Amino acid sequence: MPLYRQPRFSSRRQYRRVVFKHGECNVVQGKVAKRRRKYLQDIFTTLVDAQWRWTLLVFSMNFMLSWLGFAVVWWLIALNHGDLELSVRDNNSTWVPCVREMYSFTSCFLFSVETQHTIGYGSKHTTEECPEAIFIMCLQSIVGVMIQAFMVGVVFAKLSRPKKRTQTLLFSRNAVICQRDGILCLMFRVGDMRKSHIIEAHVRAQLIKKKMTIEGELLPFHQQELKVGGDGEEDRIFFIWPTTIVHKITPQSPLYMLSAADFLQEKFEIVVVLEGVIESTGMTTQARSSYLPNEILWGHRFDTLVSFKKETGEHEVDYSLFNNTYVVDTPLCSAHDLKKLISLRAHTGKIDDSFLEKKKKINHFLQLFNVPIN
Repeated sequence: MPLYRQPRFSSRRQYRRVVFKHGECNVVQGKVAKRRRKYLQDIFTTLVDAQWRWTLLVFSMNFMLSWLGFAVVWWLIALNHGDLELSVRDNNSTWVPCVREMYSFTSCFLFSVETQHTIGYGSKHTTEECPEAIFIMCLQSIVGVMIQAFMVGVVFAKLSRPKKRTQTLLFSRNAVICQRDGILCLMFRVGDMRKSHIIEAHVRAQLIKKKMTIEGELLPFHQQELKVGGDGEEDRIFFIWPTTIVHKITPQSPLYMLSAADFLQEKFEIVVVLEGVIESTGMTTQARSSYLPNEILWGHRFDTLVSFKKETGEHEVDYSLFNNTYVVDTPLCSAHDLKKLISLRAHTGKIDDSFLEKKKKINHFLQLFNVPIN
């Protein structure tokens, strides 16, 4: 039974994503010593994480095996006491069995089920003749309660997992880069379809790419935090409607030196994480997604999707516009060059020839990839 996750994705994918768009991590734990033993040592978490068919199979097998196991014990008690012999029962009117109305293994099995679940149909019951029968009856009652408590806990934990809440948390299909208040910004949109809100919602973003250290060590998945927030400053958001998350491309940003042409050549992945407390259950949930360079639209901005309805006095969210963007005038140079260009304009009132030459090269490069030039 595969209690741990097996690889479910084809290795022949177009992009080597770390996190898929739907939030699942593209990571498989391989060659772990004594994996099965370690998973069985934490059997509760293993069953909660397992697929429903395996959980229900274990659920059913636990009860069946406990019924059969105690049925064998009851059968041995009856056999040892002679309760299963017809001659003894028929020839001795004063014979007192350990359990009345128990004549075969089938009746032992039925009594086991009745005892474990306190059904008590009334015909079968233990007597004072056999102390071992009284002890086994008490033991089976305790074991039955423990099995029920454990399996109910597993099923309840699976049903109430906050992971399912992420199915109604949305990330925009693309991220965009445009200017806001004169600063180049990377933006993406998050939304929640439910009426119950995510409390204390906050967003994080990390850029993952290869990095070579000064010592020559290759870091294949170097992670660098991107400062993001609803206004580009604070990561906590008032999450009552779809919100545009902003990362200001400042000198501290790893995107500071990248132009529109560089985005077509760079290999990196921006992993975004939305965390918060579910209002209805109080549990913490986490939704994930990611953006590759070809999923970042340079010179685009998100459409407005929240409007006020005068007829009802309500704010309406149109989720059909959630992924819609439109083209805006945006410099094609990097944020570093843009800042330098603005500084030159402010001091000299003219643009250096090197910037004009760089802009021509960028435009030519973008035309080769059929990218619209604003």
